[in-house]
Amino acid sequence: MRAPFQRPENVLKRTDELIKVGQSVAALDFLYDALTSKRLANAASTELVILKFVELTIEQRRGKQLKEGLTQYRNIVQHKNPESMAKVVSVMLEVITKNVVAAQQSAERATIGLIDDLEETESPEDMILSSVSGEQTQDRTDRALVTPWLKFLWEAYRSLLDILRNNVRFEGLYQKVSNQAIDFCKTYERKTEFRRLCELLRNHLQAIGKYSHQQNAINMSNADTMQLFLDTHFHQLDTATEMELWQESYRSIEDIHNLIQQSKRPVKPQAMANYFEKLTRIMYVAKNPLFLAAAWHRYYNFIFRQTKVFTEAQLQEVANNVLLSTLAVPIIKASSQILSSTGGKEKNRNQRFSNLLFLSTVPTRISLISDLVSGDILGRVDPALRPLYDLVEEQFHPLSICREISPILGAKIAGSEANGKYGQLLCNVILTRLVQQLSQVYTSVQLDFIVGLAQFPAPYTMSAAAIERFIMHGARRGEFQLRIDHQARSVEFDTDAFDGAQSGGHGAQLQASPADLMRSQLSSVAVCLANAQRVACPAF
Repeated sequence: MRAPFQRPENVLKRTDELIKVGQSVAALDFLYDALTSKRLANAASTELVILKFVELTIEQRRGKQLKEGLTQYRNIVQHKNPESMAKVVSVMLEVITKNVVAAQQSAERATIGLIDDLEETESPEDMILSSVSGEQTQDRTDRALVTPWLKFLWEAYRSLLDILRNNVRFEGLYQKVSNQAIDFCKTYERKTEFRRLCELLRNHLQAIGKYSHQQNAINMSNADTMQLFLDTHFHQLDTATEMELWQESYRSIEDIHNLIQQSKRPVKPQAMANYFEKLTRIMYVAKNPLFLAAAWHRYYNFIFRQTKVFTEAQLQEVANNVLLSTLAVPIIKASSQILSSTGGKEKNRNQRFSNLLFLSTVPTRISLISDLVSGDILGRVDPALRPLYDLVEEQFHPLSICREISPILGAKIAGSEANGKYGQLLCNVILTRLVQQLSQVYTSVQLDFIVGLAQFPAPYTMSAAAIERFIMHGARRGEFQLRIDHQARSVEFDTDAFDGAQSGGHGAQLQASPADLMRSQLSSVAVCLANAQRVACPAF
């Protein structure tokens, strides 16, 4: 039976009477019936009623009833007074947050109060409980006092997002609550809840198009609305990265990419720089050197003109990462050239990564090297790292390449936390160049001779078995044309003119191999015939 009262003042008076006689539960039920009353809904002032209702539901931690009451109040005020909803939400979250803080303080005092003797390390009861449950006294106290309020606050955020979603009158409030929910997960290190929150926001975003025909629907073609969503998802991306939730970071990147594609207003350069900077972290965790280098290239391209925002030292650090990540891209292909069951998946993944970087084609090591040379990146890198490019890509010196690079590896790579992550990949590239250049000078060398040349400083030293394994891996992938004679402990380089394998390294070459000459024979004949035609019959 619904309450017969029509005026909010009478509802509040009756509620206070029930509270004074200790009937808080009955008072809450009475308020709930009043909120659902059509007569009260037509009243001009219901804000005091909903505030009292929120206060009682928080005291009794009745989340389901709180959500139902807020849903009813949303229907009352969304057309005439949507600002009132923002006030109620602000008060509600503030009160629940204060209760969480108070519970934490109570838990700390309770833990201190349990210690009878400060000189006693641990009581026998605590030792037995911790050995059985694996929890300490503080953990058990937090679970009893703090966890219920944390759970209630999380349920409040989730309920509010469900109530406010897909409603143009509350779009600003929805984004505000979303950001507060993200901060809640970050403050209290709630990784599981953060994953659920990201999925919830993603579902709400996808549902906008489904319910676009309804009244008060969100209009994603509005530039201000799109900016609100972009700001929220960038905040989500920053938080996911700080919490090291890399799968959520990648999904957030995909969400932002889709929003940028739909946006009619250009995204701020600083926001795009943040987008690519986060992509560099994601690609590093994904252990994808090619797209890590591509992300660093895109990041540098967005910040190198922003000298007012980024200092020269910051630009140099980014340029160092561009240089090292580009040189560290493996020359040896990750998949076989013959047949690969994962070839289709890899192609699709590379295309997705390229789309996230706003690239029309999948980048290659050759294209990244070309971009590195054509820009001003080499002019900004640390002078101590600048020789790396010449030693790896330009000079032909198989007998001294490792010896000349080792001082740089030891001083600037191994000794730097920021650059050290590229060390092992750089050593693999250098070893690849060593074998490639030896194949142009020798037809056969001793394996111990290659091991003696491939000397790297700690912690990048490679054993003879590791070097032999690396060489065989390159031969299997088609990068090296060679055979290993284990009986003679020698490496024999193939000189077959009809060898179909083709190196993709494109480094410094002393001379073309017989296979390369045979491969370009037809094109050479075509060039000679064209020249002869121009001389013999210029008019043709």
